[in-house]
Amino acid sequence: MSAVTSEAAAGLPATLRRMREADLDVVMEIERRAYPFPWTHGIFRDCLQAGYPAWVLGEGDRLIGYGVLSVAAGEAHLLNVCIEPRRQGEGHGRRLVRDLMRIARAQGAQRLYLEVRPSNPAAIALYHDEGFNEIGRRPRYYPAQGGREDAIVMAQELLDP
Repeated sequence: MSAVTSEAAAGLPATLRRMREADLDVVMEIERRAYPFPWTHGIFRDCLQAGYPAWVLGEGDRLIGYGVLSVAAGEAHLLNVCIEPRRQGEGHGRRLVRDLMRIARAQGAQRLYLEVRPSNPAAIALYHDEGFNEIGRRPRYYPAQGGREDAIVMAQELLDP
C-alpha cells in the first residue's frame, strides 16, 4: 500500500499552505505526470520569486496538488491548478479552485480569469460548476501533439460571500 493510500485511509484531511521552493521537486513530479507539456522548474521558481500567490494542497506530508495565481489591479489570473492524476475525481480540484478564489478575493481581486484546453472536459465542467463563464478563445495558445491547441478563456466575478 502506498503512503498516499495509507494516509487517505487514515482520514488525514487535505490542508492548504503556501508553496515553498523546497516543494518544487514534488510539484514538478506531479506536473510532469499530469501534463504532456508541463511547466518548467524555472517557471515555478520565477512565480515564487515574483511573489505570486502559490499554494499546495497536501495530506500529511504528501502533496496532492497545487495552484498558482497572479493578482493585480483588482483582477486575478489562475495560472496553474493541478491535482496528482491518481487523486483526481476525489473533489480535491474543486476544493483547490474554491480556496484559490477565496485567496484572490482576499487580495482584492474582483474578477478571476483562467485558460483551459478544450480537450480537458473535466476541468471545463468543474469551472462551469464553480461559476466560471466562457468569455473568449485564444487561438493556438497551448502546445499540443502535432501543433497547437486553442485555449478557452473563462472568467468569474468574485462577489463578496
